[in-house]
Amino acid sequence: MSEQMTSRERFHATFNYGQPDRIWLHEQWRFQETTERWWREGMPRDQHFRTYWGYDRAEVIPLNQAPYPPLEHTIIEKAPEWHIVEDELGGLEKAWHDRGIGMNQRMRFPVRDRETWEKLKSRLDPAAPVRYPEYWEDYQRSVQNRDYPLIIHLGSYYGWIRNWVGMENLALWYYDCPDLVEEMSEYVGDFIYRVVERALTEIPDIDAGLMWEDMAMKTGPLISPKLFRQYMLGPMKRVTALANQAGVNLIWVDSDGNNDDLVALWLEAGVNLLYPLEVAAGSDPIKLRDRHGQDLRLVGAIDKRALRDGCSKADIEREVMAKVPEMVKRGGYSPMVDHAVPPDVPFENFRYYMDLVHEICG
Repeated sequence: MSEQMTSRERFHATFNYGQPDRIWLHEQWRFQETTERWWREGMPRDQHFRTYWGYDRAEVIPLNQAPYPPLEHTIIEKAPEWHIVEDELGGLEKAWHDRGIGMNQRMRFPVRDRETWEKLKSRLDPAAPVRYPEYWEDYQRSVQNRDYPLIIHLGSYYGWIRNWVGMENLALWYYDCPDLVEEMSEYVGDFIYRVVERALTEIPDIDAGLMWEDMAMKTGPLISPKLFRQYMLGPMKRVTALANQAGVNLIWVDSDGNNDDLVALWLEAGVNLLYPLEVAAGSDPIKLRDRHGQDLRLVGAIDKRALRDGCSKADIEREVMAKVPEMVKRGGYSPMVDHAVPPDVPFENFRYYMDLVHEICG
């Protein structure tokens, strides 16, 4: 380990196989109910979460890549226990009252045919002024001499379309209306390219790119590698090439589930860091590193189930020690719980886990 570094220096040393003063640590996702439980159990309320736990700073450039303008939320039907609302994309959701953690039930997806695609596409204008902060020049100045990594969001090539169409519907569309799916995929790629091009030009030293997909389940990806290559690879490669030309060579993808069968395609597309590596889905950082070598950087892989109520310090040690020391030794890895920490994880268990992480990572 070297002398004390800034978060930005540490970030590059960690993920480019250098000699960091300690391993760069990503702020942990968690449910609000988890935070509230930890407050009740002793976590200070008057401290910033990131600082309290010793996480590193990173910021994402505030570009607006959503359909704009958003539609107004309109309640279509209301009952004592639930209501149905038309959301900002034009879909319908059924939401239950006072049920705590959970997801709304999709009643209708925003894109159901070419007509509804055209309506949504009309709100995906890459040249709309709202894509960038109103005081963009001020923002540029504010990040010139930063000591933390700055990340640019490089979009989504399956996840967005899946959310607009629906997972099962999209699976059928690949075969029933492939021309429309190809058109949507190409438009999304062009939209992202045109939105981020200005930022990549005007902020010359962006540290990393980030994509979001969530395109796998417990047993494997939601689409085949063949469909990935056919619909996603081309648009994605054009965007990563643009980023690489601007000096952005570290590109993350956030995808839950077991993505093993897609990693080689992501690497081919120029994406070289995968997280959060869900253990319940069979994700194994050591096996992934053995298979793909140092081309693939990794973040995550700490099984949230090893921290929950009823787990002992020995359980937590077993989970951490089975992978973190070895992966830290190999480099290009940072430990993180493998998704948002649920509220069945007590404060004391998480604190013990973090003590172990800091002991191993410096």
